[in-house]
Amino acid sequence: MNAKGQQPTQSQNDQRVVAQVVLRLFSLLWPKRESALKARVVGALILIIVGKGISVVAPFLYKHVIDTLIAAPIYAPIALIVAYGVANALNQLTGELREYLFVTVSQRAIRITSLDVFRKLHALSLRFHLNRQTGGIATIIARGTTGMEFLLELVLFSIFPTIVELALVSAVLFRLYHPSFAIITIMTIASYLGFTLLMTRWQVRFRKEMNMLDVAASMKAIDSLMNYETVKYFTAEEAEARRFDTAKRAYESAAIRNQTVQVLFNIGRSLITATGAILVMVLAGGRVVTGAMTIGDFVLVNAYLLQLYAPLHALSLVYTQIKQSLADVEAMLGLLSQRPEVEDTPGACALTVGRGGVSFRNVLFHYDKRRPLLEDISFDIPAGKTVAIVGPSGAGKSTIARLLFRFYDVNGGKILIDGHDICTVTQDSLRNAIGVVPQDTVLFHDSLFYNIAYGKIGASRKDVERAAKAAQLGEFIARLPDGIDTQVGERGLKLSGGEKQRVAIARVILKNPRILIFDEATSALDSATEQEILRSLNDIASERTTLVIAHRLSTIINADEILVLCNGRIEERGKHEALIHQNGLYRDLWRRQQMSQSDNDIL
Repeated sequence: MNAKGQQPTQSQNDQRVVAQVVLRLFSLLWPKRESALKARVVGALILIIVGKGISVVAPFLYKHVIDTLIAAPIYAPIALIVAYGVANALNQLTGELREYLFVTVSQRAIRITSLDVFRKLHALSLRFHLNRQTGGIATIIARGTTGMEFLLELVLFSIFPTIVELALVSAVLFRLYHPSFAIITIMTIASYLGFTLLMTRWQVRFRKEMNMLDVAASMKAIDSLMNYETVKYFTAEEAEARRFDTAKRAYESAAIRNQTVQVLFNIGRSLITATGAILVMVLAGGRVVTGAMTIGDFVLVNAYLLQLYAPLHALSLVYTQIKQSLADVEAMLGLLSQRPEVEDTPGACALTVGRGGVSFRNVLFHYDKRRPLLEDISFDIPAGKTVAIVGPSGAGKSTIARLLFRFYDVNGGKILIDGHDICTVTQDSLRNAIGVVPQDTVLFHDSLFYNIAYGKIGASRKDVERAAKAAQLGEFIARLPDGIDTQVGERGLKLSGGEKQRVAIARVILKNPRILIFDEATSALDSATEQEILRSLNDIASERTTLVIAHRLSTIINADEILVLCNGRIEERGKHEALIHQNGLYRDLWRRQQMSQSDNDIL
């Protein structure tokens, strides 16, 4: 919204994006406390100016070679020819040296930009990632970083050199020859730039459309491949192929429209420059006939026209590519400008965990104001005790765990650890104090060692192996050909559910936190595996403050307190035996699960 409360226009949005890009480019070209990089940028600029100066002098040498050969053909102007060749070689050399100096700057820019986006994505809150698709983000990052690199090099190596060369060549033509040359040249440049502005606005619309369709196609492809097994279960390969092809057909049509505009653009630019060149050369030819100019002058004007139109074409191409790159970069800048939903408060201190008691005080929470999820939730988990939360699906059980881990901030009330409001401490210190065994353990596409060591970055191999044994992974690892260095596959697909859960437990053992969260950690396991996992969980939960989100009530019968959650409220609380003797929701859930277990035993 602008100052008048109106939505910003497209022009205002474009100006905002350009301003953001300019600031970003300046920070990359002139980084703070990076004297060596600044020196490289200055050196590259000096080489640009030197190179353009040589490119203006070289045609004069060529003119004198022509005039000398015509006036005195009895000898060759060796010195002038050598000077002309040396000038061209020096011009090429300055270009190569400029590239050499700048490569460090450009590669650092790519690295810093990619790192900033990567850090921003990890800083953004869970809600953002739940609403995003990985394929779309990956495409935005790839296009954005490429576009930023492209803009960086265009600004320094195309726009600035082109302006210098246009100024020098125009000044020479205006100063040394008839004003008509300058008038025709200026009119040609004005027509060329006007045509470029008109066509580029048209083309950028197609470019944005292409980008959106390309992102959509990428998201469909990655979504389909990540659900490979589901596709196979329902023999939906052709359906997925048709879905992907529909997205690519839309992109194909947009790409054809974009290329059609590009062809018309190129034809128009060629006609404008050809017309200008013809007019100038006719004028120069007439002045040669009248003796006002020499053949060398004719060649010089032609050489300057080539030098003028080449950067002019580059300038129009730069403008087109800048507009297209801005379309690519805009989405990435949108990511960088996103503010995390959960942020550390100014002056937040690190949480120092003593005994690790946890308290929820009148907690309110909603994802959508129209649908409250948790209302007036209050309970305590005394240090070293275990509290379990049960209830039907959608009651808000896992949300309580996410609030404690501060994936979201509460909308009302407080969550305390050892009396400290978790909203007043740093997120890193809070999360370092909590260990989580989730319902669905997703592993990195790396070794077992890497995945277990993730619980404590930098842990020794001995500590990792000890944690693996404590999580009952010792025998499993011993049977593997590569032992603990075995690759687990993408998302841990090479391991069973029980094996992945043990990896999650090993991570928590290695982390050794004061507070534990078990978020339905055994709900997807068979009974035998569940019992083995439970023994491991009970071992690590000993003397730690533990919150258990449970689906199977048989897993929490020994909890110090059980909370029964329904419709966002705590309906019942107490120990297992006490709740069984109440004619309430817990007793009903218990009976249903017992009946289900009996049916399974019969089967």
